[in-house]
Amino acid sequence: MRLFTPLKIRDVTFRNRIVVSPMCQYSSTDGFANDWHLVHLGTRAVGGAALVFTEATAVTPEGRITPDDLGIWKDEHIDFLARIVRFIEQQGAVAGMQLAHAGRKASTAAPWLGGHAVLEADRGWRPIFAPSAIPFSDKHPAPQALDEAGIRAIVRAFGEAAGRALKAGFRVLEIHAAHGYLLHSFLSPLSNHRQDAYGGSFDHRTRIVHEVLGEIRSVWPERYPLFLRISATDYAEGGWDPEQSVKLARQVQPLGVDLVDCSSGGLLPQVAVPFGPGYQAAFAERIKKEASILTGAVGMITAAEQAEHVLRSGQADVVVMARELLRHPYWPLEAARRLGAEAPWPNQYLKAKQ
Repeated sequence: MRLFTPLKIRDVTFRNRIVVSPMCQYSSTDGFANDWHLVHLGTRAVGGAALVFTEATAVTPEGRITPDDLGIWKDEHIDFLARIVRFIEQQGAVAGMQLAHAGRKASTAAPWLGGHAVLEADRGWRPIFAPSAIPFSDKHPAPQALDEAGIRAIVRAFGEAAGRALKAGFRVLEIHAAHGYLLHSFLSPLSNHRQDAYGGSFDHRTRIVHEVLGEIRSVWPERYPLFLRISATDYAEGGWDPEQSVKLARQVQPLGVDLVDCSSGGLLPQVAVPFGPGYQAAFAERIKKEASILTGAVGMITAAEQAEHVLRSGQADVVVMARELLRHPYWPLEAARRLGAEAPWPNQYLKAKQ
């Protein structure tokens, strides 16, 4: 039974292979976590997942996707996050944080408000940063191309955020280099038109990711895992693709990355994405086999048998689940029942197990 086999990465043991994917909640004020985050994340830990990630957590104020995103750019954010971590760990799960910078997709409204660009008068901000002054779409403002001093400042911000996450008690970090946000926009030739040390060749476009990882590993303990989320393809000619993803995975492993979380898309609006059950698992399988690194499969994984197949067939080492765990926070407990595996039910819920 692969789904409920424990997994040890460095000095951290996960009770099964089910990971709660980072999912934006758009429920913060000034980056602070609150009771919503405590209940949302805590419920998934009670529900039996092994690793519970926060949403994309901004390393700078202007790195938020929306004005309502979670943040970790100042020490005052630590206390409530530590409360959440304590509760997650008390339920037998591991608390993880995804560190992120939204780049040219920053300062937008929450999805239920339309997702449009937010102006400064409506709690938005300017400037918005990117590798090149290319807007995400015709509905987004043109970003400001970062100079090298600006890049160095953001790299430092990732490291400082990692230090705060450590103080809050998190034991896993994931760096968000997917979905068209800042680090992904440096990786892809479609959004990075620079001609300096951070653009052009593969090695130059990936430089910022290497620097962020180095900065984080300088403060993040050797005993704790570090994940990297990537979009394995842009689904567009001339963009980032699976071959480059494999090459990046090979390069980042010696830098301290333990697992590549394999998503896709997000760089360009209105591209054709072949949605379907487990549609991204093939990316995880290829990177796992060709780069010899642990991978996570994410994307429309909804059934216990499907998740078990992804792991048993060697496509990935963990399943990273999002919307299904929004619909069914106790999915891991029910999956264990379906597969005939043991899962630790909370004492308070044991009557429901009978």
